Parts: sequence; structure tokens; C-alpha cells
Amino acid sequence: MRRLTRRTFLISLGASASLGHSRHLFRSREGLAFAGWEQPREPILQVAPLSPPFRLPESWYRQTVKRLQEKLAERGLDGIILKDRWNIIYVSGLFHTTTERPFWLFVPTRGEPVFFHPGLDKDLVNTWWIKEGEWYFDYPHAGPFNTLAYKAGPKADLLQWMLKGLAKRGFGRARLGIEEEVGPTTMKRMQEALPEARFEVAGDLLLRMRMIKTPEEIELTRKAIALHDRMLAFARDYILQRGTDATDFEVRHRTEEFATHELMKLMQPTGRPHDAVGVNLRFSCRAGVATAYPHPNQFFYARIRRGDAVQIAAVITIGGYGGEGYRALHIEPMTDLQRKMWDVHTEMVLKQQELSKAGVRCQEVAEKVLEIAVRAGLERYIYHRPAHGQGMEGHQAPYIAPGDETVLEEGMMFSNEPGLYNPEGGFGYNHSNCVLVTRERGVALNQTPLTREWCWLKL
Repeated sequence: MRRLTRRTFLISLGASASLGHSRHLFRSREGLAFAGWEQPREPILQVAPLSPPFRLPESWYRQTVKRLQEKLAERGLDGIILKDRWNIIYVSGLFHTTTERPFWLFVPTRGEPVFFHPGLDKDLVNTWWIKEGEWYFDYPHAGPFNTLAYKAGPKADLLQWMLKGLAKRGFGRARLGIEEEVGPTTMKRMQEALPEARFEVAGDLLLRMRMIKTPEEIELTRKAIALHDRMLAFARDYILQRGTDATDFEVRHRTEEFATHELMKLMQPTGRPHDAVGVNLRFSCRAGVATAYPHPNQFFYARIRRGDAVQIAAVITIGGYGGEGYRALHIEPMTDLQRKMWDVHTEMVLKQQELSKAGVRCQEVAEKVLEIAVRAGLERYIYHRPAHGQGMEGHQAPYIAPGDETVLEEGMMFSNEPGLYNPEGGFGYNHSNCVLVTRERGVALNQTPLTREWCWLKL
């Protein structure tokens, strides 16, 4: 196997188009001589530079707390209780792991936020900018709080403990926002803890804030997508060089390794809390029949063969922000139906970008995108909506779907994946990008080409 170096990858960015038509090789720094170089058939891929910082600054989170407090005041609330991991990270910037152990953030309309958290996270909390908080030893908890509790005893109600912590801070008679409706049993426990408080669902305040990205969020997303582009180019080049000797499993892991080294050279993590946070470098490659299913449930380990559809897909985040970068490749030869499905799917992807402008309803975009496949006689290969909203958790409202009446606004972000699938034929195609809604149209942050020259490969 020929070793892929950073130099081979950088050269592939500038000559990726011609790689699809020849075993396009070069003279490397190591002195290995190769022949067959051709001029690129399309413009050189301009990939945005990777440079620090790789997370949002503390000042951004402080300002986000203020924005939320203004919205709470407008709603007439005295504060909001947050339990959803992604809402807590969005507001506070404290990246943490959630399990069965409850973790809360209370944001008052006036004043400083308060954490209520398990003891194993106390060093994360104590070294972050929000200084007020209380903790319990572990779940299920028994005994005293804010200290080691190792003696057996009756199980504590941690929800009531947290609410009584709010009462101590003067919120015993407050109007308190909660993220979503709770059942009657949970509400009874809440009212027992704070009998004079009122609880109102206000999770929509956070959802709307998270749906409309700020310039700082958009810039950090661009950095993550720039790494997506590097990963896709690397994976494509790897397939072309290894050919039918490679498996999709191999492509996946070599690409993840490459991207990790590229990012860590710049990030230089220290291993300390709050450094190198929100980083998830996931890459997927599936070849052949597995591409025919939108959500396959099998492990991917197939040798890449001529005539196969191959999907390469990056889903990564940096500092909690990122999105999708997929490309539907095909190893020639291709049948007439395969060519038609790939062309129509690509047309749908580009149409979604064109239509995704402020003022248009999500359902209008979905209808016009899906109509392309219907008019082409390919409706049997449609399995899902064209796109989902893009957030830190991946799928986020709103959705480019026939049933979503939400009006698009500048700053929203979406995936870009109106896939077409043929289980009977054993192939499917699903590109995706991270699309930013602007006043004039949707803008794909990804720079990887969507052309036949880039995606149809000859081995």
C-alpha cells in the first residue's frame, strides 16, 4: 500500500478532478517517482484555512446569557431551568457528558446562573466562568450534599433538592420556565418542593435562539466544514490509489486518522478541562449494497468494487459546531438508471440550495425539491425529506419537509440531502452539505465539488 502523506493530500486538492480519469500520480517529497499527471479539468478546490480559535470565547457565552435574560423578561418569567445537555452547553459553554445523573443550569432573569450537578463534574464546573453551584455525590444519592456521601441511607429526590436550592436563592414564589411539558407525577413533585411557584413551558425561547446562528457560530462552523472538505478529498484520493484493494472500513479509519492529525497539529490539546472541547471527528464510508438504505443497520466492511456506489461522509464538530459533508461516489461502470438517479439527486441538492432563502416556507422548498424526482419518474426511490435543521445535536428544528410551515430566516442552517435509494438494485446516492440561509439563497459552506468529474471514478 502506498503511504498517503500530507503532501499527496494537498496535491490531490488541486488535481482531484483528473484523478477520476487516470491513475494520477506525482513526484513526492520522499523522492518516489510517478507518472501520468494531467491538468485539472475544473478549478482548484479552494479550502478555507484551519486556524485557531477552535471554540467560542467566554464573552460569547456571557452575551448569550444576557440575550436569554432579555427574552425571559419579555415573557414575564423570573428564570428558566435547563436540563437538556445541548441547551446547557449553548448557554454556558460548559461541555459535559450526560448520563442518568441529572445536571441542571438555572438562568435567572437577573443575576448569575447557577449549576446543580453531580460530584464527578465538580472540577469542570469549578474551573469555568459560572462560579455559583451545588452538587450531589452521585446517583442515586443519599446523605449530605456538597461533600462526599458514602454512608447508606434513603434515596434523595434530586429534582426537589434542586428546586429547594432555587427557593434558598429567593425563587420560591417565582414564575419559572421549564424546557418542556412534564407528566403529572413530576409536576406534583415540583409543586411539593415549591408550592408557591408557577412553572411555564418556555423551551421555545432557547430553540429559536439556537436556530438563528450568530456570526461567531457561523465562522466556527466554517472551520469545521473546511476540515470536512479535506476529509472528503483525502478519502477520494485514497480510494483512487488503493482501488479494489481497499475496503470501506479501511477508508473510514484512514480518513479519521488523517483528519485527527491535521486538527491536533493546530489545536495542540493540553488534556486540561475546557481545552479541545466539542470535537467529534466521525467519518463513514460504505460501499455497494449498503448505500441503498437511508439508515442501514449493518456493520460496514465491504471491498470496493468496480460498478459500486460508494458514499463517503463526514459528520464532525469543532467547539460544538459543524455539520454534514457527504459525497455520493460511483466506481464506473454505471448503468443508465444509476446515471439518471445520480444526476437527478444532484439536481435536487442544488435546487435546495437555490431555494433556501429567507422568507420562504420550509415546506415550499421541500415540495419543489421532491417534485424534481417525481417529474423524472423516480418517485419510488424517494425515502425521506430533503433536509433537517443543523444544530450542535445534529438534527434540529426546523425541517425541510412537506409538513413544516416554518418560514426560513437568515442565519438558519440545514443539511442538504434529498437522497434517492434503490434497495432492489443495491445502490443509492446521498450527497449532503451544510447550507446557510441568506437573503438571496442558501449557501453551501462545503467546497467539495458535486460534479460527475469528481464523483464518478475509474479504477
